[in-house]
Amino acid sequence: MSEESIKYGQATIAEMTGGIILAQFKKLPCAHDPSYQSEAELERDLIQNLNAQGYESFKAGSNQDLYANVRVQLERLNGVTFTDKEWDRFLLEYLDAPNDGMVEKTRKVQEDHIYDFTFDDGRVKNIQIIDKKNIHNNFLQVTHQVTQTGKHQNRYDVTILVNGLPLVHIELKKRGVNLHEAFNQVHRYSKESFNIDNSLYKYVQIFVISNGTYTRYFANTTAQNKNHYEFTCEWADAKNKAIRDLEDFTKTFFEKRVLLEVLTKYCVFDVNDTLLIMRPYQIAATERILWKIRSSYETKKAGRPEAGGFIWHTTGSGKTLTSFKAARLATGLDFIDKVFFVVDRKDLDYQTMKEYQRFQPDSVNGSKDTKELKRSIEKKDNRIVVTTIQKLNEFVKKNPGHEIYDKQCVLIYDECHRSQFGDAQKNIRKSFKKYYQFGFTGTPIFPENSLGGETTSGVFGAQLHSYVITDAIRDGKVLKFKVDYNNIKAQFRGAEREEDEKKLKKLENKMLLHPERIAEIVKYILRVFDTKTHRNDFYDLKHRRLNGFNAMFAVQSVEAAKLYYEEFEKQQACLPPEKRLKVATIYSFAANEEQRAIGEIADENFDVSAMDSTAKEFLDKVIADYNGYFKSNFSTNGNDFQNYYKDLSLKVKQKQVDLLIVVGMFLTGFDAPTLNTLFVDKNLRYHGLIQAFSRTNRILNKVKTFGNIVCFRDLEKATRDAIKTFGDENSVNIILEKTYDEYMHGFKDEETGKATRGYIDICNELVAKFPEPTEIELEADKKEFVQLFGELLRSENILRNFDEFENFEKIITDRQMQDMRSVYVDIRESLIRPRPGGGSGGEEVDFSDVEFEIDLLKTDEINLDYILALILEKSKENEDIDSLKAEVRRVIRSSLGTRAKEDLIMDFINATRLSELKNTDDILESFYKFARREKEAKIQILVDEEKLKDDSKRFIERAISKGYVDYAGDELDRILPPTSRRQGAREKKKESVLDKIRKIVEVFIGI
Repeated sequence: MSEESIKYGQATIAEMTGGIILAQFKKLPCAHDPSYQSEAELERDLIQNLNAQGYESFKAGSNQDLYANVRVQLERLNGVTFTDKEWDRFLLEYLDAPNDGMVEKTRKVQEDHIYDFTFDDGRVKNIQIIDKKNIHNNFLQVTHQVTQTGKHQNRYDVTILVNGLPLVHIELKKRGVNLHEAFNQVHRYSKESFNIDNSLYKYVQIFVISNGTYTRYFANTTAQNKNHYEFTCEWADAKNKAIRDLEDFTKTFFEKRVLLEVLTKYCVFDVNDTLLIMRPYQIAATERILWKIRSSYETKKAGRPEAGGFIWHTTGSGKTLTSFKAARLATGLDFIDKVFFVVDRKDLDYQTMKEYQRFQPDSVNGSKDTKELKRSIEKKDNRIVVTTIQKLNEFVKKNPGHEIYDKQCVLIYDECHRSQFGDAQKNIRKSFKKYYQFGFTGTPIFPENSLGGETTSGVFGAQLHSYVITDAIRDGKVLKFKVDYNNIKAQFRGAEREEDEKKLKKLENKMLLHPERIAEIVKYILRVFDTKTHRNDFYDLKHRRLNGFNAMFAVQSVEAAKLYYEEFEKQQACLPPEKRLKVATIYSFAANEEQRAIGEIADENFDVSAMDSTAKEFLDKVIADYNGYFKSNFSTNGNDFQNYYKDLSLKVKQKQVDLLIVVGMFLTGFDAPTLNTLFVDKNLRYHGLIQAFSRTNRILNKVKTFGNIVCFRDLEKATRDAIKTFGDENSVNIILEKTYDEYMHGFKDEETGKATRGYIDICNELVAKFPEPTEIELEADKKEFVQLFGELLRSENILRNFDEFENFEKIITDRQMQDMRSVYVDIRESLIRPRPGGGSGGEEVDFSDVEFEIDLLKTDEINLDYILALILEKSKENEDIDSLKAEVRRVIRSSLGTRAKEDLIMDFINATRLSELKNTDDILESFYKFARREKEAKIQILVDEEKLKDDSKRFIERAISKGYVDYAGDELDRILPPTSRRQGAREKKKESVLDKIRKIVEVFIGI
């Protein structure tokens, strides 16, 4: 072991396997310099540590230096020498192709890293920009303070060059500064200069942010839903212990082999052109599987349970990505003949199917036809086979004695809890002789929840790696659960509390499906739906379906699904159209098989023909309603039902379905981050309960703070039992949210000892210290106000999920709250865009440790409908026009979403005879007509002024529709007029146009 390995505790598993994730990281105590460390000193120490680890320092004073260096490094890597002419052509054809955006550059690193280049003498040679087969051939350099000019001139902190390409960028802040500052700065650079023409920084794959004390990494991606701070990740050892300090992070993550393996093996560029970087626990699990295959082969254990094992990674932690990556990497083992990646088609949604079918067409369709599977197995150049467990079972039955059974085969089961005890799995296991079998599950079967004695470890072998729900919550990778137990009517309480399965069956029709109970539950759901899903925070007559979250309703049986669906139809018929929810349902035939584990959710399949005629007839009606909603043409015939399933999963992910009623389908494996609420009228237990609850706890943004669970049966004991089984005795406090009283009055976290102030105390302090927030002048007071108001926003965002909060008597008046919001946004904008002439004088105050809760501010947006209604109301009260305008301006400025629309709304007031508008419909119609005319005029002025090409109007309209300008691809370049590239003229033109389009989008988004 090297001296460095001894010093930093790189132990056992890493040595045995060649893995990059440490089995246990222990930094020996050493004397830290207690003196103040500036950002420059942090940067200097980082570079010195990287130099000590074998990185060569490279001084890049300009962009030209980077291009000169990448030429040297690529010539070295490929053993060639380019003439100047050849190099210019290589840049033009491949490395720096015109109109290549960040997505195209990422594809080059991840998929197309070898280019067939024809030299001037006619020779054709493969030129690679990164060597993925022998990673030690790649050359690593570190550079710092590179200056690049786009919209602004930016200087970047530290960049890692791989063969001259900047593949990793590190943004530093001094200790004590909020890490969000570094994250936000990276995104500013992305908008201002990283992605300008002729910028090698488009090749960046990984961003690292650090303030010395805390360090995180994340992928460089254009995906809007992956660009939140919540998607950054901490590095960790194999036991999930976070490695946060920059020095420790550098010694591990930036160890040359580790970084190169992360870049070449543990990145995924998915079907939506989104770059994902695997998290430490995903890498650790993959490495353990590869180690197990290799060691089992060497000890000749193939064909026995001990040749494999299972991975216990909690729901929502990305098991499918991990298992698929493990399967792909297993094909690289030279002694393995075939790798089978086996999924259960009932766990697949539209997105996952697209991923698999990109790799292997028709691999996971619902057909039982095994001809394609047989061809795939027999193809010599096809090392990996992606299939469903149903199709593989069919192949085994139809092809006894096939030669594949005697080959060295790896079988990897995704979501193995669904299929581990079935006949299909046993048939497959009996047929293959030299197999290495691995299962992934978020909810293993243990002796305490097994009915037949079979357990996950009994079928798959030892547990190889775990990342349980408490790990994921601690790391911020999944959310806690807030569980309510609601007794709607006292007369049904006894039945709702019953736990005995036999007694429950008798009570089901008589009590639990009683029409009065069904009606009351539906009435309750309709009443609380907007609050639970945050719809009321964004309420907008015209655009409400673009906002908030959506929900699922788990019910006991097909009959229950039918009764609830019909009751929703009945009660919603009395509501105005804009208040109605889009309700959908799906169910199919569930064979009455003996349960193998307590809490197992009945396994529905796609065989609709096996259902009784009443259930099938109702399903036809449900699908007809769906077709009416979405202008589709699905039915219950053959594969058409599976297409309905796929389309429904997509519509739920896109928030086009408000409430989905399910019996068993979608309660396991389905991943929709937009879901935040699960209503439950079903007897959930153990792994079934955790699986169902976990549909709601995917991270999305700051507004989504936990998964909302609303139970109409008393599942309190079942919930605690499940949590203790899949966590430990102390897990309940970690996994479940605090109570309403605790959030109102404050509490102390038992695990961390950190105190959280109550909402009442925060409100009282704000009112006492800042009764007139618009009069705050001193910078120190502004900082205190911002910190207090941010605390209020965080607290209120959680409390609005509690029913009791609706009736809370406000401490801060609506008027005060509007003023506070307005001042909060003003302070933030003054920091981002300082006004000419400076601030208010006095001592300068450092705001770098303050995080502005802008996402939370948006959860209580004053929207256009509200403002227009206010204009109508004030005009009817005959309020003089100046007073009306002043009131409307005050309201507009309190809202982030409408601030940009201030001039538009004032122009509308000036141009309209308000006295002629009789009602809400009149003012809505009048305003939107006016706004559309203004939008068309503004777009035309921009097109004329900038001489944009014909397609520019469509590009701008699309940007308004999406709510942002997509500048990462080549569309923006295509609408620009011919412009010289000398001295960055074209880039300046592009930035100027981009800025103007953004301003139009800000004003007209939602119109």
